[in-house]
Amino acid sequence: MLHLLRKVSKLVILIVVVIGLTVLGVRAFELRSFPELELWHTYVPKELSIAEFDQAKWQDFTQAETQIFQAVLSEVTGKLPEAAQTKFNRYHAKASVYPPSFKTDWNRSYVLEPAGKPKGAVVLLHGLTDSPYSLRHIAQRYVANGFAVVAIRLPGHGTVPAGLTNVSWEEWMAATRLAVREAKRIAPAELPLHIVGFSNGGALAVKYAADALENPALARPDRLILLSPMIGVTRFARFAGVAGWPAILPSFAKAAWLSVVPEFNPFKYNSFPVNGARQSFRLTEALQEQIALLAQNGKLKDIAPITTFQSLLDFTVSTPAIVSGLYAHLPDNGSELMLFDANRSINFNPLLRPSTETALSRMMPSTPKQYQITVIGNDAAEKDSLNTIARTFAPGATTATQRALDIPYPADIFSLSHVAVPFPMDDALYGVNPVKDEYFGIHLGTLAPRGERGALIVSMDFITRMSANPFYPLMIERIDSGIQQPKPPKGKSTPLATPVDSQLDAKDFLQLIDQQPADQI
Repeated sequence: MLHLLRKVSKLVILIVVVIGLTVLGVRAFELRSFPELELWHTYVPKELSIAEFDQAKWQDFTQAETQIFQAVLSEVTGKLPEAAQTKFNRYHAKASVYPPSFKTDWNRSYVLEPAGKPKGAVVLLHGLTDSPYSLRHIAQRYVANGFAVVAIRLPGHGTVPAGLTNVSWEEWMAATRLAVREAKRIAPAELPLHIVGFSNGGALAVKYAADALENPALARPDRLILLSPMIGVTRFARFAGVAGWPAILPSFAKAAWLSVVPEFNPFKYNSFPVNGARQSFRLTEALQEQIALLAQNGKLKDIAPITTFQSLLDFTVSTPAIVSGLYAHLPDNGSELMLFDANRSINFNPLLRPSTETALSRMMPSTPKQYQITVIGNDAAEKDSLNTIARTFAPGATTATQRALDIPYPADIFSLSHVAVPFPMDDALYGVNPVKDEYFGIHLGTLAPRGERGALIVSMDFITRMSANPFYPLMIERIDSGIQQPKPPKGKSTPLATPVDSQLDAKDFLQLIDQQPADQI
């Protein structure tokens, strides 16, 4: 028996060694195509610790943030080699995309207050590799409606990509708690508190709301607004940490990165460290476990209503996980899930994966749910039509109300994307039709290059991914409705109103989507 155990142990060790060598070999081959690491990949700014965040006031944090940006100026911008001093390097002081040269450096945390006394407060949480820029349009809507806005730069973000190489999701949560404390300082306890989270920030928003159910010392939010929330990650992110194993060897330092790309975006990192994906996965694992436990113990009944805006097709986060990991556990409290469907009236069928055809039917619940579902997409009854309709299933309903929209689905767009949801089509950086009175050195949303493969420094996926949301006005309409009803009544509450044009049976609705002619999918 002992002899058999020894043989099994040796076999297991051998398998582990073979796997390790295989990973090392594959990554070594892959890393050959990576450019050399630059100063912004190696210099790691010193952020506040979790304990410091939990003790800090907003002024303490902003002073520390100023020191961080001064250090980046000294250690990165001030030491750039001549080869890196290019027009489109965000760390070059004379570059057209140098953030401090703009009227507002949207990488920095900010607080906005309305003209009069605040009617409430909102905390804005940006996404991974992102910055407070991504939610600035929503911030302006809240201010216009009388809310104070607290938009925090999460640790590791807005400075240099290397900042994400050793950060933890627990630090992001500590920063979230600080932002909420500041929001409640500006708008006292009796006023409503909203939290808006984009992508990874969406996970942080829900995690904070869940923590507040268990910790009475935390202020409870009255409404959550989620955009492309990272409730679950795609399969690739689950195993991203494995790609970083070779980085323990000095000669494989590049293995700590999933991508190394020139930094020409002034408000978002292009390079992406392995640790960023790992921390997002750890966050989603902790969040899903907590949500399930709270639901099991009957404590989730007091969570704030959640309104989520999500592209049906999303390469970054798992869209089904939003339903299975969050909405399936929610009480009847007026929550809503709004899905932006693929463009089903344009003949993209030869280029789309077969799974796209059934993606919506796999997302839709088979039985009535306690939350509202709205799907934004084409009028399936009109062949070759770009007209769009909002189809809404109210909580507990088996029929959908239909509302014709005056927003067409652009003919050259086959779907939205994870990153497009927060940005209007006229956003100065990501918009397809950027405003003319604001410029950040580059219009990323208008780039449409065509040419030979292998010539660009980025993949074509980087450029062709949709970067703005044609349905942004509809999303803002929903958000405005929530601001006007900032503190929903406890228990069951009425979902945000949707004008009704007609009714459609749930089964018929799915058939309209899934049984269209193949050349119309």
